[in-house]
Amino acid sequence: MKLRHVRAVAVFGIVVFALTGARGSHGGSCGGGHSSSGSSSSGGSSSGTTSGSDGSDSSSTSSSGSVSGGAKAGDKAERDIRINECKMDASGKKLVARITVTNSGSLDATYGFIVKWRGDSTASPAVASVTGLKVKAGASQTTEATTTYLGKGNGSEYKECVVSSATKNTF
Repeated sequence: MKLRHVRAVAVFGIVVFALTGARGSHGGSCGGGHSSSGSSSSGGSSSGTTSGSDGSDSSSTSSSGSVSGGAKAGDKAERDIRINECKMDASGKKLVARITVTNSGSLDATYGFIVKWRGDSTASPAVASVTGLKVKAGASQTTEATTTYLGKGNGSEYKECVVSSATKNTF
């Protein structure tokens, strides 16, 4: 095989690896397969749990979540975060991401992260943040990131929610 063919195969493999999120994504699509569901809304932040604009979603919409993005420093923090579910709350006014953070380190840590809801072309940008979530070394904690649903439907325009960036500070 010629060297140029070997290079082409190597580049193709790297591209596939990068595009599939093979670095440890913990989610899936909204259409099923995983237990996350997506909704839309604009976001805010709070300590320990997330907050955004007010609003609720109907629990019938379900999509998956994943971890993506982030700089090298945030990679370890992102690996500790798992999106369990993305959905609308019962009132249909808020998008909710249910998240478990597992501190894989040997020191207690404080986490902060941003959750984004992704959808089709009709979906309004929706973001929520969690700040100051304290998790003891080797322990797990579940929290929610919420934001107001700005759409006019049932949230089905959102296909997934993802962690777009994360920080972990030990103390």
